Amino acid sequence: MRLTQGTFSFLPDLTDTQIEAQLRYCTEHGWALSVEHTDDPHPRNTYWEMWGLPHFDDTGTTTTIGAVMASLDECRRAYPHDYIRICAFDATKGWESLRTSFIVQRPDTEPGFRLDRSYRAGRSVGYAAHAYATDRPAGDRYR
Repeated sequence: MRLTQGTFSFLPDLTDTQIEAQLRYCTEHGWALSVEHTDDPHPRNTYWEMWGLPHFDDTGTTTTIGAVMASLDECRRAYPHDYIRICAFDATKGWESLRTSFIVQRPDTEPGFRLDRSYRAGRSVGYAAHAYATDRPAGDRYR
């Protein structure tokens, strides 16, 4: 089962050249970039761990892209079995939130999710997603 979260998640994995093109697009729009990772990609887990500091104050498109790619490479080496994504934050007044995020690394094996159904009062049905990966301890979920 392939996790589909964020922009481009239904497409094949992005190459580094394609990632750099997306970073260029983000920096041309003045969005701050950050690298995040997790071993629990549950759809409601919006708080992934940030790798390093966000790239708010980098000046120049080439400088920013190089710094983000260096951060991404460090994160890949430190967490070879985690999901890694890049987030682009727009600090424009009135927007002040993410403009885009996209996964740039996945584990070799993605165990997927189970959908748990529960019946409630009034003939309503509730659903909850359960990640099979969380059956293993944190840090050891995709090995």
